Amino acid sequence: MRFDLISLKLFVAVGDELNITRAAERENIVLSAASKRIADLEASIGVALLLRHARGVTLTPAGQTFLHYARQVLQTLARMEGELSDFTAGVKGHVRMHAIASAISEFLPRELSGFLSRYPMIKIDLEEHVGPAIVRAVADRSADIGIITENTPADGLEQLPYHVDRLVLVVPDGHPMADLPSAKLTEALSYDFIGPHPDSSLMAVIMRACMETGSPIRLRIQVRSFDGMCRMIEENLGIGILPVMAIEHQLMSGKLRAIPLAEEWAERRLFLCVRELAALPVSARQLIQHLSAAVETLA
Repeated sequence: MRFDLISLKLFVAVGDELNITRAAERENIVLSAASKRIADLEASIGVALLLRHARGVTLTPAGQTFLHYARQVLQTLARMEGELSDFTAGVKGHVRMHAIASAISEFLPRELSGFLSRYPMIKIDLEEHVGPAIVRAVADRSADIGIITENTPADGLEQLPYHVDRLVLVVPDGHPMADLPSAKLTEALSYDFIGPHPDSSLMAVIMRACMETGSPIRLRIQVRSFDGMCRMIEENLGIGILPVMAIEHQLMSGKLRAIPLAEEWAERRLFLCVRELAALPVSARQLIQHLSAAVETLA
Protein backbone atom coordinates (compact mmCIF):
# COMPACT_ATOMS: atom_id res chain seq x y z
CA MET A 1 0.00 0.00 0.00
CA ARG A 2 1.25 3.47 -0.90
CA PHE A 3 -0.60 6.64 0.05
CA ASP A 4 0.13 10.20 -1.03
CA LEU A 5 -0.48 13.24 1.16
CA ILE A 6 -3.15 14.70 -1.11
CA SER A 7 -5.25 11.55 -0.76
CA LEU A 8 -4.71 11.45 3.01
CA LYS A 9 -5.77 15.10 3.37
CA LEU A 10 -8.78 14.45 1.15
CA PHE A 11 -9.87 11.45 3.21
CA VAL A 12 -9.57 13.42 6.45
CA ALA A 13 -11.76 16.11 4.86
CA VAL A 14 -14.29 13.43 3.88
CA GLY A 15 -14.22 12.14 7.45
CA ASP A 16 -14.93 15.66 8.73
CA GLU A 17 -17.60 16.58 6.19
CA LEU A 18 -19.14 13.13 5.56
CA ASN A 19 -19.67 14.38 2.05
CA ILE A 20 -17.27 13.90 -0.87
CA THR A 21 -18.45 17.03 -2.71
CA ARG A 22 -17.82 19.32 0.27
CA ALA A 23 -14.51 17.59 1.00
CA ALA A 24 -13.39 18.12 -2.61
CA GLU A 25 -14.30 21.81 -2.41
CA ARG A 26 -12.42 22.15 0.89
CA GLU A 27 -9.28 20.63 -0.62
CA ASN A 28 -9.66 22.45 -3.98
CA ILE A 29 -9.97 19.20 -5.95
CA VAL A 30 -12.52 18.65 -8.71
CA LEU A 31 -15.21 16.16 -7.69
CA SER A 32 -14.32 13.54 -10.30
CA ALA A 33 -10.67 13.55 -9.22
CA ALA A 34 -11.66 13.35 -5.55
CA SER A 35 -13.95 10.38 -6.20
CA LYS A 36 -11.17 8.61 -8.11
CA ARG A 37 -8.68 9.18 -5.29
CA ILE A 38 -11.09 7.66 -2.76
CA ALA A 39 -11.74 4.71 -5.08
CA ASP A 40 -7.98 4.23 -5.55
CA LEU A 41 -7.48 4.21 -1.77
CA GLU A 42 -10.14 1.52 -1.38
CA ALA A 43 -8.64 -0.52 -4.21
CA SER A 44 -5.16 -0.26 -2.71
CA ILE A 45 -6.36 -1.37 0.72
CA GLY A 46 -8.77 -3.97 -0.63
CA VAL A 47 -11.72 -2.95 1.51
CA ALA A 48 -14.48 -0.33 1.40
CA LEU A 49 -13.74 2.77 3.48
CA LEU A 50 -17.05 4.55 2.86
CA LEU A 51 -20.71 3.69 2.55
CA ARG A 52 -22.23 5.99 -0.04
CA HIS A 53 -25.83 7.17 0.13
CA ALA A 54 -27.94 10.00 -1.26
CA ARG A 55 -27.06 12.58 1.40
CA GLY A 56 -23.36 11.83 1.66
CA VAL A 57 -21.22 9.06 3.11
CA THR A 58 -20.57 7.23 6.36
CA LEU A 59 -17.32 5.59 7.38
CA THR A 60 -17.04 1.82 7.55
CA PRO A 61 -15.09 0.34 10.49
CA ALA A 62 -12.09 0.16 8.16
CA GLY A 63 -12.69 3.78 7.18
CA GLN A 64 -12.72 4.87 10.81
CA THR A 65 -9.40 3.11 11.40
CA PHE A 66 -7.90 4.65 8.25
CA LEU A 67 -9.13 8.11 9.30
CA HIS A 68 -7.51 7.73 12.74
CA TYR A 69 -4.10 6.91 11.26
CA ALA A 70 -4.40 9.46 8.46
CA ARG A 71 -4.92 12.18 11.08
CA GLN A 72 -1.89 10.93 13.02
CA VAL A 73 0.31 10.97 9.90
CA LEU A 74 -0.72 14.51 8.99
CA GLN A 75 -0.29 15.76 12.57
CA THR A 76 3.17 14.18 12.77
CA LEU A 77 4.17 15.81 9.49
CA ALA A 78 2.87 19.18 10.71
CA ARG A 79 4.92 18.87 13.90
CA MET A 80 7.97 17.88 11.88
CA GLU A 81 7.58 20.91 9.63
CA GLY A 82 7.18 23.16 12.66
CA GLU A 83 10.25 21.81 14.40
CA LEU A 84 12.40 21.96 11.27
CA SER A 85 11.26 25.53 10.62
CA ASP A 86 12.61 26.40 14.07
CA PHE A 87 16.09 25.53 12.85
CA THR A 88 15.78 27.86 9.86
CA ALA A 89 14.77 30.58 12.33
CA GLY A 90 17.97 30.05 14.29
CA VAL A 91 16.91 27.52 16.93
CA LYS A 92 19.89 25.31 17.82
CA GLY A 93 18.09 22.57 19.71
CA HIS A 94 14.69 21.27 20.71
CA VAL A 95 13.92 19.48 23.99
CA ARG A 96 10.61 17.76 24.76
CA MET A 97 9.88 17.53 28.47
CA HIS A 98 6.93 16.01 30.32
CA ALA A 99 6.57 16.70 34.05
CA ILE A 100 4.17 16.29 36.95
CA ALA A 101 2.23 19.34 38.10
CA SER A 102 4.25 20.03 41.24
CA ALA A 103 7.54 20.18 39.32
CA ILE A 104 6.02 22.67 36.88
CA SER A 105 4.56 24.79 39.67
CA GLU A 106 7.49 24.72 42.08
CA PHE A 107 10.86 24.29 40.40
CA LEU A 108 10.82 24.54 36.62
CA PRO A 109 9.85 28.21 36.10
CA ARG A 110 13.00 29.53 37.77
CA GLU A 111 15.27 26.77 36.47
CA LEU A 112 14.08 26.96 32.86
CA SER A 113 14.39 30.74 32.97
CA GLY A 114 18.04 30.38 33.92
CA PHE A 115 18.63 27.73 31.27
CA LEU A 116 17.03 29.70 28.44
CA SER A 117 18.94 32.82 29.44
CA ARG A 118 22.11 30.82 28.98
CA TYR A 119 20.95 28.96 25.86
CA PRO A 120 18.46 31.31 24.14
CA MET A 121 18.48 29.34 20.87
CA ILE A 122 17.17 26.13 22.43
CA LYS A 123 13.42 25.54 22.31
CA ILE A 124 11.65 23.61 25.09
CA ASP A 125 8.24 21.98 24.75
CA LEU A 126 6.95 21.39 28.29
CA GLU A 127 3.78 19.40 28.94
CA GLU A 128 2.07 18.49 32.21
CA HIS A 129 1.12 14.83 32.65
CA VAL A 130 0.59 12.29 35.41
CA GLY A 131 3.47 9.97 36.30
CA PRO A 132 2.54 6.81 34.34
CA ALA A 133 1.91 8.84 31.17
CA ILE A 134 5.30 10.53 31.57
CA VAL A 135 7.07 7.17 31.84
CA ARG A 136 5.31 5.94 28.69
CA ALA A 137 6.21 9.10 26.78
CA VAL A 138 9.91 8.82 27.69
CA ALA A 139 9.95 5.09 26.95
CA ASP A 140 8.43 5.52 23.47
CA ARG A 141 10.56 8.60 22.74
CA SER A 142 7.63 11.04 22.67
CA ALA A 143 9.53 12.98 25.36
CA ASP A 144 13.27 13.41 25.89
CA ILE A 145 13.06 14.10 29.64
CA GLY A 146 10.46 13.31 32.27
CA ILE A 147 10.03 14.41 35.88
CA ILE A 148 8.29 11.90 38.14
CA THR A 149 8.10 10.95 41.82
CA GLU A 150 10.01 8.10 43.41
CA ASN A 151 6.87 5.98 43.73
CA THR A 152 6.22 5.97 39.96
CA PRO A 153 7.35 2.67 38.36
CA ALA A 154 9.89 3.48 35.66
CA ASP A 155 11.55 0.18 34.77
CA GLY A 156 14.00 0.47 31.91
CA LEU A 157 14.55 4.22 32.30
CA GLU A 158 17.60 5.97 33.72
CA GLN A 159 16.78 8.17 36.72
CA LEU A 160 18.65 11.08 38.29
CA PRO A 161 17.77 12.72 41.64
CA TYR A 162 15.86 15.99 41.40
CA HIS A 163 14.19 18.01 44.18
CA VAL A 164 12.32 17.00 47.33
CA ASP A 165 8.64 17.93 47.24
CA ARG A 166 7.25 18.72 50.72
CA LEU A 167 3.56 18.04 51.27
CA VAL A 168 1.39 19.88 53.78
CA LEU A 169 -2.15 19.62 55.06
CA VAL A 170 -4.16 22.57 53.71
CA VAL A 171 -7.25 23.72 55.60
CA PRO A 172 -9.46 26.82 55.42
CA ASP A 173 -8.81 29.61 57.89
CA GLY A 174 -10.95 28.97 60.96
CA HIS A 175 -10.86 25.19 60.60
CA PRO A 176 -10.44 23.23 63.88
CA MET A 177 -6.96 22.15 62.73
CA ALA A 178 -5.89 25.57 61.44
CA ASP A 179 -3.69 26.53 64.40
CA LEU A 180 -1.87 23.22 64.83
CA PRO A 181 1.95 23.53 64.54
CA SER A 182 2.04 20.14 62.78
CA ALA A 183 -0.27 17.20 62.18
CA LYS A 184 -0.45 13.54 61.29
CA LEU A 185 -2.73 12.12 58.62
CA THR A 186 -4.77 10.14 61.15
CA GLU A 187 -5.84 13.42 62.79
CA ALA A 188 -7.28 14.68 59.51
CA LEU A 189 -9.11 11.61 58.22
CA SER A 190 -12.30 12.43 60.10
CA TYR A 191 -12.81 15.38 57.71
CA ASP A 192 -13.89 15.48 54.05
CA PHE A 193 -11.02 15.82 51.58
CA ILE A 194 -10.54 17.60 48.27
CA GLY A 195 -8.32 15.28 46.24
CA PRO A 196 -6.09 15.72 43.18
CA HIS A 197 -6.47 13.97 39.82
CA PRO A 198 -7.27 10.26 40.40
CA ASP A 199 -4.29 9.09 38.30
CA SER A 200 -1.78 11.59 39.70
CA SER A 201 1.31 10.59 41.65
CA LEU A 202 0.10 12.84 44.50
CA MET A 203 -3.13 10.84 44.75
CA ALA A 204 -1.11 7.62 44.78
CA VAL A 205 0.99 8.92 47.69
CA ILE A 206 -2.10 9.98 49.65
CA MET A 207 -3.88 6.66 49.10
CA ARG A 208 -0.79 4.68 50.10
CA ALA A 209 -0.47 6.72 53.30
CA CYS A 210 -4.14 6.14 54.11
CA MET A 211 -3.76 2.40 53.59
CA GLU A 212 -0.86 2.39 56.05
CA THR A 213 -3.06 4.03 58.69
CA GLY A 214 -5.79 1.46 58.11
CA SER A 215 -8.38 4.23 57.79
CA PRO A 216 -10.22 5.31 54.62
CA ILE A 217 -10.13 8.82 53.20
CA ARG A 218 -13.42 10.63 52.61
CA LEU A 219 -12.94 12.12 49.14
CA ARG A 220 -15.64 14.67 48.51
CA ILE A 221 -14.34 16.16 45.26
CA GLN A 222 -11.32 15.48 43.04
CA VAL A 223 -9.86 18.35 41.02
CA ARG A 224 -7.18 18.30 38.34
CA SER A 225 -5.34 21.52 39.30
CA PHE A 226 -3.73 22.65 42.56
CA ASP A 227 -5.39 26.05 42.18
CA GLY A 228 -8.78 24.37 41.81
CA MET A 229 -8.15 22.32 44.95
CA CYS A 230 -7.27 25.47 46.89
CA ARG A 231 -10.43 27.23 45.75
CA MET A 232 -12.55 24.29 46.92
CA ILE A 233 -10.78 24.29 50.29
CA GLU A 234 -11.28 28.06 50.65
CA GLU A 235 -15.03 27.46 50.28
CA ASN A 236 -14.98 24.94 53.17
CA LEU A 237 -15.80 22.00 50.91
CA GLY A 238 -13.01 19.95 52.46
CA ILE A 239 -9.31 19.91 53.34
CA GLY A 240 -6.43 18.70 51.19
CA ILE A 241 -2.82 17.63 50.91
CA LEU A 242 -0.68 19.69 48.55
CA PRO A 243 2.98 20.55 47.81
CA VAL A 244 3.67 23.66 49.88
CA MET A 245 5.86 25.40 47.28
CA ALA A 246 3.19 24.95 44.61
CA ILE A 247 0.61 26.94 46.57
CA GLU A 248 2.70 29.81 47.97
CA HIS A 249 0.63 32.35 46.03
CA GLN A 250 -2.69 30.89 47.25
CA LEU A 251 -1.48 30.92 50.87
CA MET A 252 -0.82 34.67 50.64
CA SER A 253 -4.58 35.33 50.50
CA GLY A 254 -4.89 34.47 54.20
CA LYS A 255 -7.87 32.21 53.49
CA LEU A 256 -5.85 29.01 53.81
CA ARG A 257 -3.51 27.50 56.39
CA ALA A 258 -0.68 25.07 55.59
CA ILE A 259 0.07 22.61 58.39
CA PRO A 260 3.33 20.60 58.18
CA LEU A 261 2.79 16.85 58.10
CA ALA A 262 5.12 15.20 60.61
CA GLU A 263 5.52 12.01 58.58
CA GLU A 264 8.24 10.67 56.27
CA TRP A 265 5.89 10.03 53.34
CA ALA A 266 5.14 13.78 53.20
CA GLU A 267 8.57 14.37 51.64
CA ARG A 268 8.39 13.13 48.05
CA ARG A 269 11.60 12.71 46.13
CA LEU A 270 11.38 13.76 42.49
CA PHE A 271 13.51 12.26 39.73
CA LEU A 272 14.52 13.20 36.22
CA CYS A 273 14.02 10.21 33.94
CA VAL A 274 15.39 9.54 30.45
CA ARG A 275 15.48 6.55 28.14
CA GLU A 276 19.27 6.66 27.70
CA LEU A 277 21.26 9.66 28.88
CA ALA A 278 24.22 9.12 26.55
CA ALA A 279 21.92 8.93 23.51
CA LEU A 280 20.09 12.21 24.18
CA PRO A 281 20.60 15.20 21.87
CA VAL A 282 23.19 17.68 23.12
CA SER A 283 20.50 20.23 24.01
CA ALA A 284 18.66 17.71 26.20
CA ARG A 285 21.88 16.70 27.97
CA GLN A 286 22.63 20.38 28.60
CA LEU A 287 19.21 20.79 30.20
CA ILE A 288 19.74 17.71 32.38
CA GLN A 289 23.07 19.14 33.54
CA HIS A 290 21.46 22.49 34.32
CA LEU A 291 18.61 20.96 36.33
CA SER A 292 20.99 18.69 38.24
CA ALA A 293 23.25 21.64 39.04
CA ALA A 294 20.24 23.58 40.37
CA VAL A 295 19.53 20.73 42.79
CA GLU A 296 23.16 20.64 43.96
CA THR A 297 23.10 24.40 44.54
CA LEU A 298 20.12 24.04 46.89
CA ALA A 299 21.57 21.02 48.70
